[in-house]
Amino acid sequence: MNAFTEKYAQDLDRNDPIRGFRNKFRIVDDNLIYLDGNSLGRPVKDSLVDLVKGGEYAWAGRLIRSWNEDWYTKSLQLGDKIAMISGASPGEMIVTDSTSVNLYKLVYSALKKQEGRTKIITDDLNFPSDLYILQGVAEEFGAAYEVVILESEDGITISREQLARAIDEKTALVTLSHVVFKSAFMYSMEEITDLAHRKGAMVLWDLSHSIGSVPVELNRSGVDMAVGCTYKYLNGGPGSPAFLYVTKELQEQLHSPISGWFGTNKPFSFDLKYTPAPGIRKFMAGTPPILSMIPLERSLEVLIEAGMNNIRKKSMSQSAYFVFLTERFLFHRGFSLGSPVEAELRGSHITLKHPEAHRICSSLADPDTGRFEVIPDFREPDNIRIGISPLYTRYIDLYRTVKEMELILEEGLFKKFPDTRKEVT
Repeated sequence: MNAFTEKYAQDLDRNDPIRGFRNKFRIVDDNLIYLDGNSLGRPVKDSLVDLVKGGEYAWAGRLIRSWNEDWYTKSLQLGDKIAMISGASPGEMIVTDSTSVNLYKLVYSALKKQEGRTKIITDDLNFPSDLYILQGVAEEFGAAYEVVILESEDGITISREQLARAIDEKTALVTLSHVVFKSAFMYSMEEITDLAHRKGAMVLWDLSHSIGSVPVELNRSGVDMAVGCTYKYLNGGPGSPAFLYVTKELQEQLHSPISGWFGTNKPFSFDLKYTPAPGIRKFMAGTPPILSMIPLERSLEVLIEAGMNNIRKKSMSQSAYFVFLTERFLFHRGFSLGSPVEAELRGSHITLKHPEAHRICSSLADPDTGRFEVIPDFREPDNIRIGISPLYTRYIDLYRTVKEMELILEEGLFKKFPDTRKEVT
């Protein structure tokens, strides 16, 4: 059978062992090709039901009583469910605050523990917000502290050798994105963690672009700390709270720099002197945003049911198929691959580069241009990210997207769009 046909893609979908999970998601327009789940995931149907129930029954009906009935322990309960898909143990994960705030807490506490070590190692593929936090914390600690940003040689990857040369006896912390946000390059978590530990450095991973799309083994890899968001592959909804992980071996050695009341031992004793809670709870700060946490529970249950190994297997198959199609239909039209060639070195999105990337994205998303409405996302300066969310992304979606980009280039449809950026790209 010709692998470059729509029928071949449809056959791949028919033979997909986890295809039924797409039905668990609320999909308003089945004709819309949504490939931006690596920025904002689709909602699970039951999550929307629970959100209404949480507002109507728990908030409007039970009112303040809901704190003792469900709300007070929600951060820990959700943390334990994320632990189930990230290779962590119960009591090592908690849902709280934003990724940036959680990163600040853990970077600060790591530097306090690593007194005498003054280097933070990261790379230029890391999410810029992470770099801002690192630079701010280093400035707070004083002029002796420095953030070393390793430069990628190809704009896609960072080699183990670069990290090995940079990490030394002065290194307090190595902090990297497990899957980097532009190229989708995925570090070997176990290998890099071991490399840092052998030099006496602590390790903090940002899981925002990997959690829920690739298997993560925090305990097995010996990871010290991790943070991540819940609105991408975890499908928690826009602005849903983030999570943080601290291995049990370190929890009593680290201290949060934000002494908020929900991080105290007994918040409702209202003591005037701060006493940190034992374990992971000490890293909470203010009152958790309960309504924003509600959709996450059902979404996590879907991920647990599907199984991370099954999700990863489909992700790798779909990304390889997409690259296969782009080589056939797009590379001779000015596109190039902005992700690692090997599927095992990628997360669950594919980045394509093109000088007209921004206007091509505008063309794809315009319902009156071409044959299909496609929503990928654009990242400066010339990147089109194709987010593959295996629980609801179909092979036919990927095929039609490639053919749509071919049409846009063939007929110059992108030229009718201005090259001006919107506030959110």
